Amino acid sequence: MRIMLFAAGGDIGGGKTHILSLAKELAGENALRLISFRRGALSNEAQAMGLDTVDVDSRLGTVQAFRLALAQVDDFRPDVIHCHGAKANMLGTLVKRIRRIPVMTTVHSDPRLDYLGTPLKQYTYGLVNAYALRRMDYFVAVADRMQEILIEREFDPESIFTVYNGLDFSGARSESRRDKPPEEEIRVGIAARLTPIKDIATVIRAFAKAHEQEPRLRLSIAGTGEDEQSLRELASRLGVGGVTVFEGWVEDIKAYFSGIDINVLASLSETFPYSLLEGAYQRCPAIATNVGGIPKLIEHGKTGYLFEPGDVDTFSSYILELARDEPLRKTLSDNLFDKASGEFSLQKMKEDQQRIYETVVRRASRGHRPKAVLCGAYGRGNAGDEAILRAILTQLRGIDEDLSFQVMSRNPMQTRKKEKVGSYYIFDVPAFLKSLRKAGLFVNGGGSLMQDATSSRSLYFYLFTLWAARRFGCRVVMYGCGIGPISRPLNRKIAGRILNRTADIITLRDSVSLELLNDMGVTRPEIVLAADPAVNLAYADEAQVRRAFASEGIPANLRMIGFCLRAWETFTRPEEVAKAAKYAWLMHGLTPVFLPIEMPKDVPVGESVAVMLDIPHYVCRNAHPVEDMIGMLGSMDLVLGMRLHSLIFATAGGAPVVGISYDVKVDSFIKDIGSSACVALKDLNAEDLCRHIDAVVAARRDGTDPDVRERLRELERANGQAAARLLALGRRRA
Repeated sequence: MRIMLFAAGGDIGGGKTHILSLAKELAGENALRLISFRRGALSNEAQAMGLDTVDVDSRLGTVQAFRLALAQVDDFRPDVIHCHGAKANMLGTLVKRIRRIPVMTTVHSDPRLDYLGTPLKQYTYGLVNAYALRRMDYFVAVADRMQEILIEREFDPESIFTVYNGLDFSGARSESRRDKPPEEEIRVGIAARLTPIKDIATVIRAFAKAHEQEPRLRLSIAGTGEDEQSLRELASRLGVGGVTVFEGWVEDIKAYFSGIDINVLASLSETFPYSLLEGAYQRCPAIATNVGGIPKLIEHGKTGYLFEPGDVDTFSSYILELARDEPLRKTLSDNLFDKASGEFSLQKMKEDQQRIYETVVRRASRGHRPKAVLCGAYGRGNAGDEAILRAILTQLRGIDEDLSFQVMSRNPMQTRKKEKVGSYYIFDVPAFLKSLRKAGLFVNGGGSLMQDATSSRSLYFYLFTLWAARRFGCRVVMYGCGIGPISRPLNRKIAGRILNRTADIITLRDSVSLELLNDMGVTRPEIVLAADPAVNLAYADEAQVRRAFASEGIPANLRMIGFCLRAWETFTRPEEVAKAAKYAWLMHGLTPVFLPIEMPKDVPVGESVAVMLDIPHYVCRNAHPVEDMIGMLGSMDLVLGMRLHSLIFATAGGAPVVGISYDVKVDSFIKDIGSSACVALKDLNAEDLCRHIDAVVAARRDGTDPDVRERLRELERANGQAAARLLALGRRRA
């Protein structure tokens, strides 16, 4: 692959480290040329490293720099141009207009904050950069939070990739730091530009408070910038000028951190700062603000400490604690080294970036990316519906990794950020019709969309989407769905007619839905009995499940019985559930845990039962990712669920279930997994619930508990196979 890097050339600190280290790694397997639009440290070091480098006299105007860039592009003939910095972004987009080469940029920091405190630059370079960014093909964010910021500002989620900064840890020492004599100084250090965004003033204020109680503390500030004089004056006013050293620009950053005992960072905004990795290399414990991608590296209390921007008191208390507790410093620093060297290595960064280049070049060679529109009950906070969406996207991306998506959602921004797809409001009909014009596949995505229990209007809307998709030439698949109940005769007639005329393939998640389609006379589409899409989702590992439970205050290694309840008009006897929960605790040692599937609607229902209990129990009140939910429910000894997806998640995770049926879909699932452990909500009583609890516990103890996961997973694969067949056919001819 032929890669051309455009760099503004004035990069220092982490930005320079990122460009040079990545370029060196990529040049080992690719043809790479670096164009620096300023002659200086970046280009000098690149040439010293043996990189193919062309630098430009910074006195050249924009027109001359553009001509040089265009000449270099014509000479090198790159497959992709990757820009770093405002000037590079501008020139990259100009080249793109003429040469039609895919152009991307790495967003190292929040563009709106890059020139904080310098209005002239903000309204010149800042505005030019904002213009150029809107014309880029692709973006690399150096933290998930930076990706979210771009999505919030209406950049296309499918054009944004995330690559965390990485460092070469191959030369790092393997042993912990030596013990310090009690009388020796404790050096607090920060390596950062002395600019408002880094908030060095908070560092000085927090240090001054800690120094009042621990005179051994010393402060070292490495860096240069426009705030230097004001920061020197602040240190003097606070009485720590004599124990604060302004180091200026430090070339050998490894040597610098080898003499630092506590690495700190107080930035108001960050992506993923190299200074934390560079400190980790020398086994420095870290205290940093809880912003950007920093929490990816700094796990509070495990690999360091986090505080909120500007919180001087908390920051100061952490400095004091680490200064006085050397064993704690060693523990945090060793944990930080292990995490940084294992998850944020230079090799991993290079591999991630290489895959992005391959994706960009592949998409460019294909020309037109295939598109799919997904319709479902998404964006409402229901974990079951969100699991369906995640599962469908995972399956379809496995079929074609370049497939582009538009998802109809009640909360489009949330959907864009969570799933990294295009999304619009589900009832925005003009946007819907526009998205169909170029789509090859329409997915009516799981769940019980075809029903009139909530209203006939809902049924007619989803039928309209099927009709419109067919009308615009899309292939139509109803994906792992449930059908019904459709009670009104006229609704059955209309639904049957439209399904026959529009759907190419209908894959069903339960046998009752198959019976209903037969009764409605739906025979024209190919109909396949499959399973709910969520059963094949990957789920969190044991460590992540423990962290999820810990966030709810639930201790590890607890034997649990889960209750997933929902508000329903016929759920009038919560005391029966409470009796069963107490029985499970007294007879089998199972601690009741009430876990909501739809937030926040399900929390009060669990609380209404929990308040009746005089035994140990827990009510979960946080929203958890779908993968965590499956792992949490799967780790329980038994799950009693009203919500269908609580039963599906538990089964997918390997836990036995007892259904509390308010809807035929619950009965159908229990029947389809070969079980009879189900109690009708209208007949809800503790005696039946306890009988099923005894049976499940006995089956587990005797080793006769059936594991139905593999059968469901095999059935579910039919959903993706159906979609793959339709994608291969492409759009219908108009």
